[in-house]
Amino acid sequence: MNKKLFALFGNPVSHSKSPLLHNSLFKYLDIDACYTRYLLDDGELLKEKFLSLGLDGINITVPFKENAFDACDKLDEYAKNIGAVNTIVLRNGQLHGFNTDAPGFIASLDGFLPANALILGAGGTARALAFALRSNGVDVVIANRSEGRLEFFRQNGFKTTTFDILDGGKNFELIVNTTSAGLSSDELPCEQGKLAKLLSKTKFAYDCIYRETLFLKIAKELDKKHKNGLDMLICQAFFAFELFIDKEIDKKMIGVMKEAVL
Repeated sequence: MNKKLFALFGNPVSHSKSPLLHNSLFKYLDIDACYTRYLLDDGELLKEKFLSLGLDGINITVPFKENAFDACDKLDEYAKNIGAVNTIVLRNGQLHGFNTDAPGFIASLDGFLPANALILGAGGTARALAFALRSNGVDVVIANRSEGRLEFFRQNGFKTTTFDILDGGKNFELIVNTTSAGLSSDELPCEQGKLAKLLSKTKFAYDCIYRETLFLKIAKELDKKHKNGLDMLICQAFFAFELFIDKEIDKKMIGVMKEAVL
């Protein structure tokens, strides 16, 4: 039996802990497989690259989750509704797409479910989180820099706004940054004064980036509960791993993944 090969597609990918997470479990469970990174320049070539590299499965990170959706031959219901894919598995010569960001995010909240939430950004991760929160009874507003990407959310019944007209005085129990602002430098998703005002009223500030961003530093200075995206990364990776090996495993394995990156 040939060694199975998995990868992360994205841009950038050099910072990613995904290889550590997956390879730790392959080793622990004595599975003959390897997980690596692949820097993708053009999302339109995602399917072509997947097949030419002889991969068995991939995870997809920013900014290609919607390209991944378009590349799939089959989609599970969740991915179909969200319109974004973060996990692809090759089955019988076809690309099967899934979204594990949604359950991974909910699992990472450790039981906290707000009455309402503000999501900053309107990409594939924002789509997953918006549907995940709404399916758990949360009233969701999506804010983005430009109007274009908000159309998907409006068509699916979500409230939307742009950063320039976002009401800084509104009270959101959960504020989530899904933009790439802060990924490699001290950027903020929107204007600092407005963001600080919003964060001063929130109960929980959450950044999907797994480092201490300026967004989280502001939340910390305001003495707000805050969290980076590491737990979400680990939880979504666990669910993706089950798809890669096509079977459920003990949730204690999440601890093995966590130890690999801490």
